[in-house]
Amino acid sequence: MRPVLFGLGILRAAPAVGALLMTALLARHAIRSRVGLRMFQAVIIFGVATVVFALSHWMWLSLLALATLGAADTVSVVIRFSLVQLSTPDEMRGRVGAVNFLFINASNQLGQFESGVTAALFGAVPAAALGGIATIAVALLWMKLFPSLREVERLE
Repeated sequence: MRPVLFGLGILRAAPAVGALLMTALLARHAIRSRVGLRMFQAVIIFGVATVVFALSHWMWLSLLALATLGAADTVSVVIRFSLVQLSTPDEMRGRVGAVNFLFINASNQLGQFESGVTAALFGAVPAAALGGIATIAVALLWMKLFPSLREVERLE
């Protein structure tokens, strides 16, 4: 039983390790151009890493996919939070920040619920793969529907 728990602990830590490494990298090298496109690319990488993790049978590949997922999520979060803070008028920043925080937290719980229902219906592997594919599809759709967001050049 211990090796299984050890493996689970390592897998659970991998996204945080990826996020920590990306945070250190972003602290040293800021994203200076094409930030809108970079945000969508990060979401797509997140989706691809999710699919790779779902289909992986190798521990090393699973760890790499989860670390990549954590790193990509960090990039997308940094850009999204920065865009909200920098693009919101001063007099509305508190309200917009609160609504943004509410939606992000609610989306996590809704996503967990959806994942649980999908896993109960189709199994864990298909549910995870479907989640990654849906993430990619939504990012591509949003790139098409919101070209002005995709074309944001700088965080100013």
